[in-house]
Amino acid sequence: MWGQPPPAVRSSAARPGLQESPNRFLIRSWTREAPTMIPRHFAITMLVLLAAVLGLSLYAWHMRTIAVSTPVASTDARPLAPPVAGPSERVTLFVAHDNDGTLRAESAQIPLPSGRQQRAEELLRALLSLYLDKSSPHVLGSGAEIRSVFLVDPGVAVIDLNSAFADTHRSGVLVEELTVASLIHTISANTPDILKVKILVDGRERDTLAGHADLSSYYDVTTVNQLATQLQSAP
Repeated sequence: MWGQPPPAVRSSAARPGLQESPNRFLIRSWTREAPTMIPRHFAITMLVLLAAVLGLSLYAWHMRTIAVSTPVASTDARPLAPPVAGPSERVTLFVAHDNDGTLRAESAQIPLPSGRQQRAEELLRALLSLYLDKSSPHVLGSGAEIRSVFLVDPGVAVIDLNSAFADTHRSGVLVEELTVASLIHTISANTPDILKVKILVDGRERDTLAGHADLSSYYDVTTVNQLATQLQSAP
């Protein structure tokens, strides 16, 4: 049968103007245009979270304001020592003064134990507390400390400094000389029968204090006291 289209084509051709059902267009149109509804519980949760974030931000700002306005307490470099048991006594400390390079005798009232060796330690710690004070006339490095003093018969005193004392000490002939003379003259003037003094650092020998003052040998107390007398009368 020439000239006859296939049955399916003929079926389509037999129904000219075929259109989709109007209901299908209505369904599609409703799907596109219907507004999205946010669940009520979800909206409440978001509001609560927003309020929490705002509250934390205000609290952080308040704490930062307090931190900025609060002054920072200054750090005291003096080591904390246990309280000394013993009556207070008046002693003489020989204090170094950097401004004119002198030693000055200063009277102090400090508690002293009965033991001879412990008394010597407290004398030097009282002297050291002056050097670690804010208004120190002879500044020492932070953390400087007298570890211990040993009195060895006959007439030998060993002063053991900590490493911070030596490691942070200023370098210079006069400033180191003032420190050594101050320590030795103070301990010998208040502790009878000391003839020689040895200075250690952390229990070990050290060549110099900070490059100049010799720590490798014993100091003769008579010689140091003569130097101290000269430093007391220096212009």
